[in-house]
Amino acid sequence: MPTRRRAWRPWRHRAVAVASAVLLGGVPAGVASAAPPGLQDCRLRGVEAPAWCGELARPLAADDPAGATISVHFAVLPALSRRREPDPVFFFAGGPGQSAIDLAGAVAQLLARFSNRRDIVLIDQRGTGRSAPLTCEDDDAPTRPLRESLDDARALRALARCREQLQALPHGDLRRYTTIDAVQDAEAVRRALGAERVNLVGVSYGTRVALDYLRQAPQAVRRVVLDGVAPPDMALPLSFARDATTAFEALLAWCEGDTACRQRQPRLRAQWQALLAVLPREVTLPHPVSGREERLTLTREALAGLVRAPLYSPLLSSALPQAIAQAAGGRWEALLGLAAALGGGRSAGIAQGQHFAVVCSEDLPGVQAQPPSHGDFAGLAARYREACAGWPRARLPSAFYRIGAAPVPVLLLSGALDPVTPPHHGERVAARLGARARHVVVAAGGHGQLGLPCVREMVHRFVDAEGEAAALAVDAGCVQRRPRPPTFVAPGAEGDAP
Repeated sequence: MPTRRRAWRPWRHRAVAVASAVLLGGVPAGVASAAPPGLQDCRLRGVEAPAWCGELARPLAADDPAGATISVHFAVLPALSRRREPDPVFFFAGGPGQSAIDLAGAVAQLLARFSNRRDIVLIDQRGTGRSAPLTCEDDDAPTRPLRESLDDARALRALARCREQLQALPHGDLRRYTTIDAVQDAEAVRRALGAERVNLVGVSYGTRVALDYLRQAPQAVRRVVLDGVAPPDMALPLSFARDATTAFEALLAWCEGDTACRQRQPRLRAQWQALLAVLPREVTLPHPVSGREERLTLTREALAGLVRAPLYSPLLSSALPQAIAQAAGGRWEALLGLAAALGGGRSAGIAQGQHFAVVCSEDLPGVQAQPPSHGDFAGLAARYREACAGWPRARLPSAFYRIGAAPVPVLLLSGALDPVTPPHHGERVAARLGARARHVVVAAGGHGQLGLPCVREMVHRFVDAEGEAAALAVDAGCVQRRPRPPTFVAPGAEGDAP
């Protein structure tokens, strides 16, 4: 992501949004039966109740079953009741590159309403977690110098070195980590668990996995929940640039139309343009974690990245007007702090190799087929083009990009203010899925809706409903009554920046 982290990690904050949406204190322990044959009792971070863990040997290349193999690791949060339903919930994490098992504590909280009667299954997608990980050296230490974190040329060189190191691994064929491969692994897990049908819950990039699961194995799916819809034809670097531009423009327009924000920051748009106009230039910035001042060259792309990160969360973005105004006056602490607020922690980790294995194979063709993007956030798409230039790519069938009529109920969730997977993606996918799809837009929602209690209740009722009609008719009224958070002003910081 274009914050103090790498500029092309746009979905990194999604994982943190899931993790921070709930209190990571664990879920109540219950009475769970012993692990079934083939699985082992295990403990997962943030989950008090015992879990079951397993692994499957899978061919690295589906068209070469006698060739190299990898181990796909998965975990089951067993239902607490002895009267468990036969259809578990499969959770697909975002990224791409996020380990679902690393998020076990957060997911257990978010899906707690299911835990009484349904197993929850977490799969480390190939290339993530312990499943043939494609991780680069840890370059995300919280105190890493800003001049390194915001240097795109350095990041490209580091990524090229990482790619070479990954290709030397026994599982280093980087063409074998696509969404299609991941779905085939998930189907193998379903069969190993003996589940006839499963319910799918995908968040952000995980919605793409869920959609392809529905395409490849429709007979094995009962219900689907897509939170932050990211379809396979999204061409994500390009869409990220466009959607971020739209979201930021909406923030500026909201401030101009909101009495309180307009009174406090009457020159916000002009201040933003003035900041961009003088870049690149040498600046002295305080590190948001260490507090040490650093001298570095700040580019337009880096500034856009600092602003884009808080847009994921409406609460954080409510503080952006003041932070931008202060930056225009030479005070960068607030903007840097907001950009760093969603990062950090082991649960936020993204496997860079897996991320680019997916994006460069699945999204870059769509980016190359379209003209370059424009606007304040256009640099994001350009950086992805550069990053993918030397990356091995898989050849994908055209069917991967086609979304047909859904054979089972699908609930799509979008945040009205989401800068990454805004409602227009959900609208388009819902139209293709047809009569068995329902798209719910959460008023004033950012990226990821499962953190909202009323949304969690709605999702539970959708999955738990006995009939399809009842599932698609679940009450969604609560999401329409959420106001946008008022503009935030820190104590003693009233008014415009000098």
